[in-house]
Amino acid sequence: MDIVIIGPVYPYRGGIAHFTTLLARALAKRHVTRVVSFRRQYPAWLYPGASDRDPSQQPLRVEAEYLLDPLYPWTWWKAAQRIAALEPDAVIFQWWITFWGPAYAALAYLLHRRGIRLLFVIHNLMPHEARPWDGWLARLALRYGHNFLVQTEREKDRLLALLPHAAWTIVPHPVYDMFAGGRIPTSEARRRLGLPETASVALFFGIVRPYKGLRYLFEAIGKLRQRGKTIHLVVAGEFWEDAADYQQLAESLGISEQIKIEARYIPNEEIGLYFSAADVFAAPYVDGTQSGAVKMALGFGLPVIISRAITSDELANDRTHRLYWVDSKNADDLANEIAHCLDDNRTAAPAGAVGGTPDEWETLVEKIEAIISPAMD
Repeated sequence: MDIVIIGPVYPYRGGIAHFTTLLARALAKRHVTRVVSFRRQYPAWLYPGASDRDPSQQPLRVEAEYLLDPLYPWTWWKAAQRIAALEPDAVIFQWWITFWGPAYAALAYLLHRRGIRLLFVIHNLMPHEARPWDGWLARLALRYGHNFLVQTEREKDRLLALLPHAAWTIVPHPVYDMFAGGRIPTSEARRRLGLPETASVALFFGIVRPYKGLRYLFEAIGKLRQRGKTIHLVVAGEFWEDAADYQQLAESLGISEQIKIEARYIPNEEIGLYFSAADVFAAPYVDGTQSGAVKMALGFGLPVIISRAITSDELANDRTHRLYWVDSKNADDLANEIAHCLDDNRTAAPAGAVGGTPDEWETLVEKIEAIISPAMD
């Protein structure tokens, strides 16, 4: 089959860019696969981070044509013309933000008119901080999709609330194990990060946003301190909130000396350093659908403390990984499970000892094939 994927890839950063790249690589093993990406993702005034470009010296790469700009409608038409000229059997859109609604709507409409099969991979149907017009923007673009891949039951329900007759398939987010080869000895990682070698260390990784519940993790570390348990917490990621608020919270809880904050986007070549230093990964989300950071932690073989706010059937029934479930917005529950986890797992598993099965991306490709192939008959 001939397939075109539309989505961010290097030089753009983050989980969606990684997903698009890994999906393109997996599809290319069995099909002619091309990637159409963006000349620009967002105007600078709209993006809350320092930059949407990946600073990694060892980026994940895939060949792509950079054609689309959300603010220039003529690029939408040119991209549609280019894709149509390739005569693909299907086009796969990465959907994660409604800001791209108008551009995707125009592109999907033009390709739909050409009789091209359109498949949307839904990472987040709506933004995490939704606004009144987001539903309209999502419907504007997604109504042209023939099929939809969702990663959790919750996103399936949200999709059907928006488009009741949508043809959906659930495919869990594959484990990100592409950085696990960068694991180093725990003692070395802690020395390089200035952490006590024999300490218990929890890791929070990724962009800091309100829905990720970092505040409750600080409170849990404070509660454990009151019980005589000293847990060091590493927060590694760019802040889309005021980092000073968290520093003040740490001071008020008396845990400042236990908190190490690396307030920046962590490039690929440094990811192994942070995961190698940790005994446990914490994802205390208060909302959300799925988490690329959690999938990365599983790829490193770390036990994961995960909020039920991002529960999926795939994770809830997981017996391969070490998962500890907590209620969202509940610092007491979080503290209890951190202690429980550390008692169960005094050290993290060696790289590769626990992780995703190697065929998870292949499974995703097979699901895509099952959707596209009947439509070609």
